[in-house]
Amino acid sequence: MSSDRPQARPTVQIDNDRVTVTEWRFPPGAETGWHEHGHDYVVVPQTTGKLELETLDGHTFSTLETGVSYCRERGVEHNVVNANDFEFVFIEIEMK
Repeated sequence: MSSDRPQARPTVQIDNDRVTVTEWRFPPGAETGWHEHGHDYVVVPQTTGKLELETLDGHTFSTLETGVSYCRERGVEHNVVNANDFEFVFIEIEMK
């Protein structure tokens, strides 16, 4: 499942035996690429806007608000796409 979209830029801020904290920066239209989390995780949006979530079952759009966190369990294969015409940023905290 390859794409011509630009790639989101991850910057790992903390990686220890308990957590991995990564800042994700998405230029307009950028994607993470298909991946599956090995750990439960929390996302803390730093931007308000819309993200597209592509899964093997299809895709959905979610509107995220700055500072309003959400959590997900490990194991779902997906691709996250910035559906905005501006940079979108979130912090992802994976619990090991």
